[in-house]
Amino acid sequence: MPAACLLGVLGGGRAHAQAVRLTQEEALRLAFPAPAVVERRTAYLTAAQLARVAELAGRDARAETAVVTYYTATRGDSVLGAAYFDAHRVRSLREVLMVVVTAAGRVRRVEVVKFEEPPDYLPPVAWLRQLEGRALDDDLALAGAIATMSGATLTSRATVRATRRALALHAVIAPFGPV
Repeated sequence: MPAACLLGVLGGGRAHAQAVRLTQEEALRLAFPAPAVVERRTAYLTAAQLARVAELAGRDARAETAVVTYYTATRGDSVLGAAYFDAHRVRSLREVLMVVVTAAGRVRRVEVVKFEEPPDYLPPVAWLRQLEGRALDDDLALAGAIATMSGATLTSRATVRATRRALALHAVIAPFGPV
């Protein structure tokens, strides 16, 4: 991984950099190191499936497109998970997250791939870790089990929405069978 992608963590656990930039390939290698086999897949969702995603994710986290590209990873006979890339606006600038979901429909990891807002609003790794192991339920919410980042409420909201959206897409697409 290029040194520019490694971020120093200072003061309050926030990374200081102009902008986080990982390629999809770099992010996928972080989530699924060799010898994992990663496959790119595309799902074409029907109107009914999009409605189901909206129902599962929540009104403010609905999917905006019927064409969903995602990545599945295996190692031998073992399923490692699926990765969904979610691009959205935080306040006025873009954030791209990679949400890795287990075959059982739980968050394995959330990685910030791109973050164009000021570095002070970048979600710290420790904050992102509270999403790990979460399922798509009422606890996956800022009013639930997820703490809001002080001074970065919009980032908190955008990140939780993207995570809920990825889990809802995973449930509807069911790349490894029903969850």
